[in-house]
Amino acid sequence: MSELQDRIQSIHRSIDQIVEITQDLDEEILCFKPADDAWSVMEILCHVEEATPYWLNELTQVIASPGIEWGRGLQHEGRLNAVAQAGQRTKDEVLKGIIALKSKVRDVLGPLTAEDLTVESPSRNPRFGTKPMAFIVDHLLVEHVETHLKQIKRNLRQYEDAKGK
Repeated sequence: MSELQDRIQSIHRSIDQIVEITQDLDEEILCFKPADDAWSVMEILCHVEEATPYWLNELTQVIASPGIEWGRGLQHEGRLNAVAQAGQRTKDEVLKGIIALKSKVRDVLGPLTAEDLTVESPSRNPRFGTKPMAFIVDHLLVEHVETHLKQIKRNLRQYEDAKGK
């Protein structure tokens, strides 16, 4: 299996686990916020559903036009709106969108070459500077989805701890 196929499978595994863990959660658990400045599970789900296509699109644009800027900051309108509108979405709707990400990931990453991943472009976020597109794949897709899976698990543990008190 190629390195790109490994990355695709990693994202797919994380998505599958996110769906498995959250599909039977009730509204109370989905909306639980472990802290005022923390996201609920539902907000995390909405973010994953929005962010993954965003980064796939950024990757596609840079590979098509090397040298253009890519990325966004934490205050990006699309990012914030996805989280802000979590309370107006249904779990089933969001999970359906997340499951659909698997084919988008496969369709975008599958045809890429090792050479595509070496294309470098500057980020709009000064924290990142100029990076090869492997950075978007590894950090903003593979690790990002995995990190949110861990965040969901942490929220569920914190919910159980709060209910146990």
